[in-house]
Amino acid sequence: MAQTLGERLREKRILVAPGVYDALGALIAEQAGFEALYLSGASIAYSRLGRPDIGLVSVSEVADALAAVCDRVERPVIVDADTGFGNALNVLRTVRRFEAAGAAAIQLEDQAAPTRCGHLEGKALVDAGEMVGKIKAALDARRRALIMARTDAIAVEGFEPALERAERYLEAGADILFVEAPRSEAQMRTLAGRFAARVPLLANMVEGGRTPLLPAAALEQLGFRIAIFPGGLARRVAFAAQEYFAALKRDGTTASQQAQMLDFDGINRLMGTPEMLALGKRYDKGDKA
Repeated sequence: MAQTLGERLREKRILVAPGVYDALGALIAEQAGFEALYLSGASIAYSRLGRPDIGLVSVSEVADALAAVCDRVERPVIVDADTGFGNALNVLRTVRRFEAAGAAAIQLEDQAAPTRCGHLEGKALVDAGEMVGKIKAALDARRRALIMARTDAIAVEGFEPALERAERYLEAGADILFVEAPRSEAQMRTLAGRFAARVPLLANMVEGGRTPLLPAAALEQLGFRIAIFPGGLARRVAFAAQEYFAALKRDGTTASQQAQMLDFDGINRLMGTPEMLALGKRYDKGDKA
């Protein structure tokens, strides 16, 4: 998968990777035709813990979600590895664990613990040299996975220092660069002008976030190679769930919601239940699968 992703990123055509947080969402995204998926740490916090993205998710929780996703789909998965969950020695373990679980690319950021969503205030950064060490540890640990370096410096140090950090991370060997939360299209254009010819750049599209919400075609024109929409699914599901529970509480039935949901047969078709049951019968008979 890492090789597949690397080959795809050599194209100038932008890669849209929707955010997922479990195997069901990953399956639906794959069936919709997306070429790659982004396993969002924020969305794992929302869905698994019912908590905000403020550094509460553990390495084991991300690894478990990653393994479940990679077991179910055949698309390359980019995984949010936070800070590597510790220092450079922790990064070694995290990269090996996530790669073993199936990650095609592993994202590391330069925030200091406790981390925050890239579009929240109150973040702090580690020294750029410490982040360089983490990138080098990740490169030493990986066998195939691509290593993405993210900097949150715009919100903490300003735009120009963020560019300088990104430059250092590229020099350290990062395969992909992610400069979080540029404030305008002008900043995005400057960012792409400096780096797009040298390394794949990722644009993070957060509904209601700090960065202009641009369509993939516009991001491609600017020079970005990857566009992620990491929390969109969680926000859409939360919106739909509020409507669903309000209707059930009001009506005492789900009848009014049926047109907006898959029925029993529909969910089983989505999951491939008939095919799995047929496969089980072949094994029961001792036939070759």
